[in-house]
Order: sequence, then structure tokens, then C-alpha cells
Amino acid sequence: MSHLQEAEQRIEELKQEYIRAQDQLEKLESLGMDTGSAERKLMHIESELEQLRKEETESS
Repeated sequence: MSHLQEAEQRIEELKQEYIRAQDQLEKLESLGMDTGSAERKLMHIESELEQLRKEETESS
């Protein structure tokens, strides 16, 4: 598998992970619970997605 294909696969995995983390965040908010860890997870996913997309663009 090429580096570009690996990056595309990881982007798809992160998109799914982001959706799950966003759902978790919404549940925590609705229950009035601490959302700090869920927010950090979303920020981490966003950062990784940004980096992968940057690498993907540079490779093209």
C-alpha cells in the first residue's frame, strides 16, 4: 500500500472516530458532565486530519 493510500485510509478512520467522539461530547453535554476529555480528543483528531491532508496535498 502506498503512503498516499495509507493516508487516505487513516483519514477515513479519523472521520469515523470524530463522529463517535462528537456523539460522546454531545451526550456528556446533555448530562451536564465534564466534556474536557472529549473536547481534547476532537482537537487531537482535527490536528491529525489537518496534518494528513497537508501531507496528501504535498504528495499530489
